[in-house]
Amino acid sequence: MAAYLIANITVTDPRGFEEYRARVPAVIAQYGGRYAVRGATPETVEGTSPFKRLVVLEFASMDALKSFYHSPEYAPLIALRQKASTGDVVLVEGYVPPA
Repeated sequence: MAAYLIANITVTDPRGFEEYRARVPAVIAQYGGRYAVRGATPETVEGTSPFKRLVVLEFASMDALKSFYHSPEYAPLIALRQKASTGDVVLVEGYVPPA
């Protein structure tokens, strides 16, 4: 079942974040992931949206997603992202309708 990393990011250091953006796609691809949404500014149609910069990554499974997130290749990029931004990151499994 597909799994998703969903991030809501506020960039505080554009130059530092640009370095993260340049380096992270190769690591995502290395672990079989792909961007479903990248850097979108959501349009709120109901309620008060807390979203600033929305990113959604898709992986084939939660195991693949966790392998990416906890990988030695991604660890220095997490530090770079956290230094250049604030935000929330969640991991969630996709929906499979009942048979």
